[in-house]
Amino acid sequence: MPKKILIESNPIQTRVAIIDNNVLEEFHYESKKDRRVVGNVYKGKVVRVLPGMQAAFVEIGLERTAFLYVSDVVEDLKSLEEISGEEPEEDEDFRRYSRGRRSDQIQDLLKEGQEVIVQISKEPLGTKGARLTSHISLPGRYLVLMPTLDLTGVSKKIENDRERRRLKRFIDSIRPSRGGVIARTASCGAREEDLKADLDYLLALWSEIQKKRETTPIPALLYEEPHLSIRTVRDLLTPDVRRIIVDWKLGYEEILKFVEKFLPRQKGIIEYFDRPEPIFDYYGVENKIREGLSKKVWLKSGGYLIIEETEALTVIDVNTGKFVGKKNLEDTILKTNLEAAEEVVHQLILRNIGGIIIIDFIDMNRESDRQKVFRSMREALRKDRAQTNVFKISELGLIEMTRRRVAESLTRSLTQPCATCEGRGWIENEESICSEVYREIKRKSLELKKGKVTVYLHPQLSAMLRNGDAILIKEAEKELNRKILIKEDPQLPLEKIRIQ
Repeated sequence: MPKKILIESNPIQTRVAIIDNNVLEEFHYESKKDRRVVGNVYKGKVVRVLPGMQAAFVEIGLERTAFLYVSDVVEDLKSLEEISGEEPEEDEDFRRYSRGRRSDQIQDLLKEGQEVIVQISKEPLGTKGARLTSHISLPGRYLVLMPTLDLTGVSKKIENDRERRRLKRFIDSIRPSRGGVIARTASCGAREEDLKADLDYLLALWSEIQKKRETTPIPALLYEEPHLSIRTVRDLLTPDVRRIIVDWKLGYEEILKFVEKFLPRQKGIIEYFDRPEPIFDYYGVENKIREGLSKKVWLKSGGYLIIEETEALTVIDVNTGKFVGKKNLEDTILKTNLEAAEEVVHQLILRNIGGIIIIDFIDMNRESDRQKVFRSMREALRKDRAQTNVFKISELGLIEMTRRRVAESLTRSLTQPCATCEGRGWIENEESICSEVYREIKRKSLELKKGKVTVYLHPQLSAMLRNGDAILIKEAEKELNRKILIKEDPQLPLEKIRIQ
């Protein structure tokens, strides 16, 4: 089936699903009241310089003060990928730039009260403020303009040497006397007039930002990245996408205008979804999103993954499950691990998992099998647009890797800690809770007036205390010399009790 992009919008949120061969490859979410801020350019003020951390805190008008590392002031090649979604080829220009000024100290570059023009390279995560860079990077459809860096580059995702040379030559011929340009992956095969038009647009945008800087007080937002619908078309519309289907009339018209301006030859793939049912229901995406929030992911063979996320570390455990194989144990394990390697990458992309990741594959005795699984993992990661660093599989069957995190994961974006288990993911078993009821009755009886005690419980617990564990209530009545009544309250969570 052809690859398609579904865009669903309502008054409070926008959701984007990328479907390839009826598989949900990527899912993106944006709240209207809490829009993504990566890529936004601000006029800010340095409020604190920390030599011990080689960082500075900058007030840019967000809820939390943002931070700027010394590396983001003097050598900031990594943040270019975070903002533009591209990984530039590290040619001689890049290497020469990255070697320069490594000895600079933050206290020599920034002072408290100093005005700075900065761009957000990483979203605020948890209790951390946004990460900033002083090297501005403005992405267009085909190119990325870097007004503060004097270099050019071509995305590593463009592997054809002839095309790389063509793009490099043309960019060198049109780039401004000051500033750098990166050719994005989408520029592969693009016409020169389209590349030139894209650069002209970005130069005009930078000129607007500079003019706004002169007239606005600190702190000020100088440039805001487009909302999710437009970013999706700008960044994710590749030649293999055959349909973009939008369910919001105003959004459809806005996307159509963008495509007519920058991608007129692809205007015909934009469709308006005018059916009464939700677009994600119609295309069977809603259930796939819910599966993306599950800890357990089934493999086609009958094996499964268990995915556990923490703030800094994600652990993925591979299990054979119901798969018993046909030949011998080693072949069964190898087949499960190979299938798991591809599914792990799919889940990392779908769930937008970043940070440190540990994959615990089923133990393999043969070194050749471990190499096959590692190569399969590396090959699957070629389609991941985020930067990754993967280490070879260990003797214990573990693969350690890192994946660039620039935004919250799917789980953290769409869920919140459970009020009952307080985010633990587990609650006490019924026997433990019944014992706690007994103890709580004794505690409360010291506070309450004489007379009967009424205990309200979840129906599952009340049934246990009336039947198999009724001895607890009888013992409490005997000790306290009071009548104890057990009543059901279906509204109470299993762990909660109410006594009066």
